[in-house]
Amino acid sequence: MESDWGDWLPTAVAAADPDTVAVWYLGCNGFVLKGREGTTVYVDPYVGTGDPPRTVRMIPVPFDPADVAHADAVLATHEHTDHVHGETQGPILSNSEATFYGPQASVAVTQEENWQAAYDLGTDQFQTVAEGESFDLGEFTVHVEYAHDPDATDPVSYVFEHETGTFFHGGDTKPDDGLARVGDEYDIDLGALAFGSPGTIPDKETREPKYTKWYSDEAEVVEAARLLDLDRLLPTHWDMWKGLTANPEALRPHARSFDAPNRLELVEIGDRIEL
Repeated sequence: MESDWGDWLPTAVAAADPDTVAVWYLGCNGFVLKGREGTTVYVDPYVGTGDPPRTVRMIPVPFDPADVAHADAVLATHEHTDHVHGETQGPILSNSEATFYGPQASVAVTQEENWQAAYDLGTDQFQTVAEGESFDLGEFTVHVEYAHDPDATDPVSYVFEHETGTFFHGGDTKPDDGLARVGDEYDIDLGALAFGSPGTIPDKETREPKYTKWYSDEAEVVEAARLLDLDRLLPTHWDMWKGLTANPEALRPHARSFDAPNRLELVEIGDRIEL
């Protein structure tokens, strides 16, 4: 996958020496986390172009997966193509010998597409996770938690606990009372939640125009952040698909009267922030 930006982003990740945890936004719903001891984790990375004219990528391809030399893990929140993508994640797993973690439906995609043979991967590089489990990734403790995404088969969210703070990745979750339990259990410093507008895009089967709502709108994403009691809310996915894009600045009037989130963290593809 040829990158519009060359290799500067994976080079920047490799060279970074964060004081806490550095978080890079990859566009769509993708992130790289790198702890101060060097543990590097990719969550839902995707550099595909979609399925034009139905899903049309609106942002640059920020890196070539072949340029990622080091990763400790690749995590998927659910099985949709922009979260489990062989052309993106296969080369990362192959180059770094990282482990792929995902719920059963996500791991099933890797088996159906035969990633093991296509990218010369070992069976031990695939781990199925389920809500309620926890595991250690270097300096991170990862908790597999609830997500409310009716469009997915068995979606999960991830809570990354680090001695310097806690990061939450909600996948494409929408607000639901189940998120309140997650908010009660963890003190979340920074949370990423999918946000977008409804729109009209071609139907997957008929290609006829169809009303489509895949992500939380302005009120819903703030409601999810309130349920999670987030300190900082980082909206994602708003930049990605033609016809479903949105303006994250629109979240400010929805958030200002609530105790949480305390702050909006509005970033663009390629931006780095600190936990």
